Amino acid sequence: MLTITDINTIRNLRNNHDKSIQHISNELNINWRTAKKYADNDLIPKLKTRKKTGMLYTEKWGGIVALWLSEDAKLPKKKRRTAETMTADLKAAGFPGSYRTVCIFIQDWKATHYLETQEDHGFERLEHPPAEAQLNFGTMEVCHDGAFKDVKVLVMTFPFSNAGFAFTLPAENQECLLEGMKELFRQAGGVPRKIRIDNMSTAVTQTKSRTEPAILTDGFLRFATHYGFETQVCNPRSGNEKGSVENKVGYVRYNFFSSTPIMKDFVSFNEALAKELAQDRERIHYEKQVRIDELWLTEKVDLLALPDVDYPVFKEMEVKANKYNEIKLDNERIHIPRARNYSIIYGVLRFDSYQLISTDGEIISEGLRPYMMKKRAINWQAIFLDWRIKPRAMHYSRYWKYLPERIKLFLSHPDWKEQDQRLNRLLSLLVTHDMSGIDAHFYDLLAASSEKDAYDIDWYQYDAFLSLPEEVVN
Repeated sequence: MLTITDINTIRNLRNNHDKSIQHISNELNINWRTAKKYADNDLIPKLKTRKKTGMLYTEKWGGIVALWLSEDAKLPKKKRRTAETMTADLKAAGFPGSYRTVCIFIQDWKATHYLETQEDHGFERLEHPPAEAQLNFGTMEVCHDGAFKDVKVLVMTFPFSNAGFAFTLPAENQECLLEGMKELFRQAGGVPRKIRIDNMSTAVTQTKSRTEPAILTDGFLRFATHYGFETQVCNPRSGNEKGSVENKVGYVRYNFFSSTPIMKDFVSFNEALAKELAQDRERIHYEKQVRIDELWLTEKVDLLALPDVDYPVFKEMEVKANKYNEIKLDNERIHIPRARNYSIIYGVLRFDSYQLISTDGEIISEGLRPYMMKKRAINWQAIFLDWRIKPRAMHYSRYWKYLPERIKLFLSHPDWKEQDQRLNRLLSLLVTHDMSGIDAHFYDLLAASSEKDAYDIDWYQYDAFLSLPEEVVN
């Protein structure tokens, strides 16, 4: 490459001394084309565009991560997947790259799509003796019966060892709080000596102030007396006073709820969550450089013993029916046949169910509490439109696992053109049907109208296979 001095010499000979290109080439011993380039062409600096290379830019993996990031960008930050989670999902699909490679791609993608800034606030470090716990609720999202559902996860952490326990509940009222605490005590194998909470309305009737202590509700106070723990209420707007559980709620969200897990029911989901948290305690403590489960075994000795008698959690109330035989429960109206025939009706509320009882002890009605049925439909139309843009990344989408099995197999056609046609067919059906309805009437809407080719499936045999007992399938 010629230096700037050489270039200036060429232009000087050409412009000021009227030398020919051939003369300049011979005199400076350079190629004729090089002499022509620097003698007669304008030397205008151009912006260099550097094309990204690597497997995430040239292979399918970049499209998959881009789809995940675009999906997560539409969700609140607490529901987005971390780079570590994305790397683990990619490796499960055969990605040969590293965590660092994924981080660099994510950083590049965010730089061209959106920028988020966070403020940093410092707090004074607090000391935490053994057997003292912190408690807080967190709102998480699960997929239940083909729809999204917000659940409340009660998290209890022991700052001394950083051991954490969590229990999923349908709501954040006092019945759910006490039922969740019972289960957390059972998981821990004992009762903390002190529990620090914020000014949650389910436990605190009067907020703590500079001159007055916090006043606990009668129900929470009776529960605390039965189990023998002391309650410490934080100052208002002082999340740093229970920073351990605040961090643990975020840790549970980003590690166990980052991609909206599928929940069959609360019982099985909580059992699986407890096992995952028990395995998580095998990691090294971030500061003490000792395994958390070893620290927990040391701390567990100081816990209070569980009482011999289990505490029954329920709430009694008197309800009245309007002229339409309706009662109001959890801000929802429930129709109770012949409710007006009873002058007084007593309601017994548990965390997941209710009973309506007459003065004679007759059970008039019972069922699930209204918030147990609250769900949000998945916007499959918008998701399918995104999949049409990136069809090869469709199977790696965060929403793929929520599709009914028939629909998954229907879309798993090896021919891309046929995939596109089937996506269009489903999009047209979603105008008048929901996904559960399409799945329920699959034979009438899709299977019967699908063209016969080498890749078609006998759907009746497929459904018969799915209905076999699990031990037979395995």
